[in-house]
Amino acid sequence: MKILDMVSPGGVICNLRAGTKEGVLLEMAEAAAAGVPSLSAQDLTSILMERESLGSTGIGDGVAIPHGKVPGLNRLVAVFGRSSAGVQFHSIDGKPAQLFFLIVAPEHSAGMHLKALARVSRLLKDARFRQDLLAARDVEDLRRVLREEDERS
Repeated sequence: MKILDMVSPGGVICNLRAGTKEGVLLEMAEAAAAGVPSLSAQDLTSILMERESLGSTGIGDGVAIPHGKVPGLNRLVAVFGRSSAGVQFHSIDGKPAQLFFLIVAPEHSAGMHLKALARVSRLLKDARFRQDLLAARDVEDLRRVLREEDERS
């Protein structure tokens, strides 16, 4: 499963503006909804916040992988976002998150959802990859880093 197969061309946000967990989720939900007309950013944010209430998707090392299942969605949708300042996401290690990978899947697609989560979490455990994402200059550079990682693995 390739990262850039999941992330639409408009699904990379170089500089997230939000400074709160809910703000980041809304900003990323808006990017996801822009590529899927049937998807409501507000509804998606509610689904993501409900998932966060079960436990933070902040996995540590400056990474969060918010995710959820959406009724009526017919394909997996992903958005990558970066926050230079970092956002308190109640991560396992207590540190702010800077790298966010939003994954939403159709409601009845456990296999696809889990496969995407596993792929993204495996990649983001690599310190070199995280550094390359943090050092990228712009959206094109971020997409290049993602493409190179897809080709490597």
